[in-house]
Amino acid sequence: MAPHAEDVRVGSANGSVEVEGTSPAPAQDLFVVNSPNVEYTTDFIKTKYTYRTTAVSQNAEGKYVAAPKETLYDFKVDRKIPKVGVMLVGWGGNNGTTVTAGIIANRRGLVWDTKTGTQAANYYGSVIMGSTTKLGTDSASGRDINIPFHDLLPMVHPNDLVVGGWDISGMNLAEAMDRACVLQPTLKSLVRKELANMKPLPSIYYPDFIAANQEERADNLIPGTKASLAHVEQIRKDIQNFKAANNLDKVIVQWTANTERFADILEGVNDTADNLLKAIEAGHEEVSPSTVFAVACIQENVPFINGSPQNTFVPGAIQLAERHNAFIGGDDFKSGQTKMKSALVDFLISAGIKLTSIASYNHLGNNDGMNLSSQRQFRSKEISKSNVVDDMVAANTVLYKEGEHPDHTVVIKYMPAVGDDKRALDEYYAEIFLGGHQTISIFNVCEDSLLASPLIIDLVLVAEMMTRIQWKTHGDAPDKFAGFHSVLSILSFMLKAPLTPTGTPVINALAKQRAALTNIFRACVGLEPENDMTLEHKLF
Repeated sequence: MAPHAEDVRVGSANGSVEVEGTSPAPAQDLFVVNSPNVEYTTDFIKTKYTYRTTAVSQNAEGKYVAAPKETLYDFKVDRKIPKVGVMLVGWGGNNGTTVTAGIIANRRGLVWDTKTGTQAANYYGSVIMGSTTKLGTDSASGRDINIPFHDLLPMVHPNDLVVGGWDISGMNLAEAMDRACVLQPTLKSLVRKELANMKPLPSIYYPDFIAANQEERADNLIPGTKASLAHVEQIRKDIQNFKAANNLDKVIVQWTANTERFADILEGVNDTADNLLKAIEAGHEEVSPSTVFAVACIQENVPFINGSPQNTFVPGAIQLAERHNAFIGGDDFKSGQTKMKSALVDFLISAGIKLTSIASYNHLGNNDGMNLSSQRQFRSKEISKSNVVDDMVAANTVLYKEGEHPDHTVVIKYMPAVGDDKRALDEYYAEIFLGGHQTISIFNVCEDSLLASPLIIDLVLVAEMMTRIQWKTHGDAPDKFAGFHSVLSILSFMLKAPLTPTGTPVINALAKQRAALTNIFRACVGLEPENDMTLEHKLF
């Protein structure tokens, strides 16, 4: 399922630039599924999949009644791997320059010197490119067979992504890479030529939504400081031009720009799709830049992912996405401290240990930290980081009675000296057996952009894959095939504050998020969910 070998680009015009490189050599599918429920054609993988769940009700005596339930679905996966572009809002920031340099380094197979030896380009930190998943059990030896996650489905390879985007700063990407202070000098020297020829497209800038300390960077702007239809149309035009100039099949857009303040949800302004469009036309002050980008992408039917913590997807934006059957996802990249928290808290509560307080302190010295030194922008981040344990607490009614919740404090301080190497200090305080207590303290140096950049790649690869998956209830007419819901909750593994369809539960537990991603992909090729019962080794 690897891409075909050919010359590839990081772009050619309209905010991007051509660079040479070679994709991995073509390869055959790593596996096939031998099942009467799976059909391979030149264009599609078609499967009949039995989805097994447990329906629970309560009888007159108040007892729970659990009943196994089966639903048969048909899945259809487009096998053709398209040529995909990604446009980053905030392309000239730490994440944007790191992603772009990383893709170039991997495409060219770069190796560079460090103080501890040589380092080769890799995609470590990407669940899609850097992890494996269990395919099944070897029938002869009984050992597990694990394959690269990327090979579960015919996915785009990140080396083939065409990268472009917008930024309020007009620096070329080589200068912006130096400003970010993320990459090692020897690597920067190897990619500088390509990045020097890349310059972001002008972006929109509404000063009320980001910290005043960002004004000095804002020299590459689309005219106007409030929402307008002209801004929506310009963004749509930029996407169209980028797609045409690079001969792309699809474009994915991600917000990796500054954290905005939360937008107030106002009746008649952003509460419905029609009201939101009218508010943009009227230039209402409570429409954020990220929401304008979201609306433009929705109308262009281009997936839009929000990697910052603000409430980009106000109710009107979600309703508009549903109306257009356009994919959206968010919010806030889950890269370092919060990823640890969503794994550790899940483990402790599942182990029957009662967390009573969580204190999280962050020292951050990059531009994100400077922006978050403003209270209104910090509040957006505080909300996204604080809610990450809610579903795990609510699931354990033995430890936590109704309304009970651990004390949870999040503090972020701007400390320029630490740069992009964020210091995250966490203390977990818990009740254990017979009135005892356990305290876990973690000091975590999170190289922020080097953790976030692989997530940006993952989000692009998964979002693109979802555009090629259709499903329906078995027995429905062939024309009933449809895509997943507009809100891509399957992206939750990579996000701190996962956006879910209205009325559906929010899942923050990392293991559940990974299982959902894995098992949906397995369903698409006709495989059952991963099963770790290993009964074949326990029964004789």
